[in-house]
Amino acid sequence: MDLPTALITGASAGFGLALTRALVRRGWWVIGTARRAERLDRVAEELGAAFIPVPGDITDPAHRALVTESVRGTGELTLIVNNASRLGPSPLPRLLDYPLDELELVYRTNVIAPLAVLQSTLPLLQPGGVVVNISSDAAIEPYPQWGGYGSAKAAFDQLTAVLGAEHPDVSIYSFDPGDMRTEMHQAAFPGEDISDRPEPESVVPALLRLLSDKPKNGRYAAADFTIGQPR
Repeated sequence: MDLPTALITGASAGFGLALTRALVRRGWWVIGTARRAERLDRVAEELGAAFIPVPGDITDPAHRALVTESVRGTGELTLIVNNASRLGPSPLPRLLDYPLDELELVYRTNVIAPLAVLQSTLPLLQPGGVVVNISSDAAIEPYPQWGGYGSAKAAFDQLTAVLGAEHPDVSIYSFDPGDMRTEMHQAAFPGEDISDRPEPESVVPALLRLLSDKPKNGRYAAADFTIGQPR
């Protein structure tokens, strides 16, 4: 019997890497993609044959085609996690000062590319499979300087909600992991001490519980799945 397979974008660092490690330790195959090939190579060295690295930029159609071919050739696709994301300029600018070419890149990475991934891979998902699109509280809270990233994540949330309505037979979720001690979060607060933020590994159990509970399609936060939280 084929092992369950997950496709995780942005798998070389932060929450994507933490989730990749957790799934491989649980006996999954993971197809991981990220822009920095050297980081993916290090993950492959650490995790062995159960991790299939596909380096490249998820906004590139040719790269997405390679990812889809990797999915076709590896086990039963059980989980798709759209985790790759672009913060935008650092430090974060106010909307009236936001370079529009940078804003287009944020939307291309955080909205268009993950939809394109799903257009090619959702038909390959096994019955009972799950889609998790990583969101942010910036999608629902109007934080100053977060207008670019936050509005893109808000659009991604709506895209996810519509997909869930269009495909009620598939478990499709937005998942907000909350603030984490990651490279991207540090870039949002250059020069500040973010050591009080939780490590990404501490959030993974909440996502694993989402996968096991399989609530109705919708938007969830890690706090909804903390140990002991009633469901």
